[in-house]
Amino acid sequence: MALGDNDEVRAILQELCDVTHMGFCAVARVTDTRWITVQCLDRLEFGLNPGDELELKTTICDEIRQSGERVIIDDVDGNIDWQMHHTPMMYGFKSYVSVPLFGPDGAFFGTLCAIDPMRRPLSAKETVAAVEGLARRTEVVIAAHLASGGAGG
Repeated sequence: MALGDNDEVRAILQELCDVTHMGFCAVARVTDTRWITVQCLDRLEFGLNPGDELELKTTICDEIRQSGERVIIDDVDGNIDWQMHHTPMMYGFKSYVSVPLFGPDGAFFGTLCAIDPMRRPLSAKETVAAVEGLARRTEVVIAAHLASGGAGG
């Protein structure tokens, strides 16, 4: 089964939406030149489908690719570091979470990310731990997919 239509990834995205109360969640393949939707759960009608791309420089995932660090924003408006950032302004979200995903070789693969137009309390220890756990589960699915000869995105 293709990674873009994978029951395990679908279950992880459902759980991510449930844990964060966010309306759009995705696994994105992020390279130094591209941001590609691998699979998503879109309750917001954001409009992305597997294989769809965003311009890389319009995403926070590009910054995560460079740093290798997660980004969690409870409320863009209340966060001095993010309130004037071009990405939330462009896409209209108030809350954001994105965790880097690494392939079996340790190389950066992409992100497990979620957005919502409403403020969401994401930085609680329990929420962060749950999201990190979902990212690790996603990495296991990616590793199995790649080991079975699947493409990288």
